[in-house]
Amino acid sequence: MLVFQAIVPIFLLVALGYLLCWRGWLPAETVGGLSTMTFKLFMPTLLFTGIARADLGAGLDPVLLLAYFAPLLAVFVLVNLWVHRRRGRASPLGLAASYSNNVLIGIPLVTALLGADRLVYLFAVLVFHSLALFSLQSLYVALGTGQRVEPRGLLKSLFNPIINGLLLGALVNVLGLELPAALWRTADWLAAAALPCALMVLGMGLSRYRFHPSTAVFVLTGLKLLAFPALVWWLGALLGLAAPARAVLLLMAACPTGVNVLAFATTPEDTRTLSSQVFLSTVLALLSLPLWMSLAG
Repeated sequence: MLVFQAIVPIFLLVALGYLLCWRGWLPAETVGGLSTMTFKLFMPTLLFTGIARADLGAGLDPVLLLAYFAPLLAVFVLVNLWVHRRRGRASPLGLAASYSNNVLIGIPLVTALLGADRLVYLFAVLVFHSLALFSLQSLYVALGTGQRVEPRGLLKSLFNPIINGLLLGALVNVLGLELPAALWRTADWLAAAALPCALMVLGMGLSRYRFHPSTAVFVLTGLKLLAFPALVWWLGALLGLAAPARAVLLLMAACPTGVNVLAFATTPEDTRTLSSQVFLSTVLALLSLPLWMSLAG
């Protein structure tokens, strides 16, 4: 029951955003403005305040990172090898099977179910999550198509406001900087708007997608919601990871696919597959997440 009490408000906000756009009750410029403010101001501030106050010594554990990123890389590589052999070209499908929506879905889930003090484990993974996966995907596409890797373009895509918020928070934490109380209060107010706005923006974005069922969509969704979290849960136990950290990693792996994967679609077929898989994994996560959390106790 506790799991559903934590999950239902999250998906209700996503559904509200979906409804507002689907019914045309919000003009496009309003949606665009809210999305810009959310991802360039609210979310970076939330991540900054969280990691600036976190106990980084507890989060930056090599075993913690290995327990999450080893299964992630295994899913990414195996899916890409299989798809590349069948299609003869680079695709973003391996990214779709391994990239979790850990910011919009993961943060509120971990906070509601495990407590805000457990966010330190999530932040530790987030520092490397997009950097690692987006770099790998860009290198894979470049090697798979014979293109030259553009370091400037890669860095520009990686160092977005979300990453900058994390890095700036880590810098304040490591240096032990003391910020004025008024600045912290302002940051906390901005951070409080981040999650509800982000969840509604996610729903607004999903309203633009059309579900195109296919074998690839269902297979990718199954890998993302079932196989990937199972590998993380198994490896965390094998490595002797503490139960709280293992539960956080399980939640992160079990989150639906993040919408950022659509930026790597290069063909109409990839766009249809990715948008359908993001939509389906987000809907089915309402059922799969309670099952995983029941397993985690």
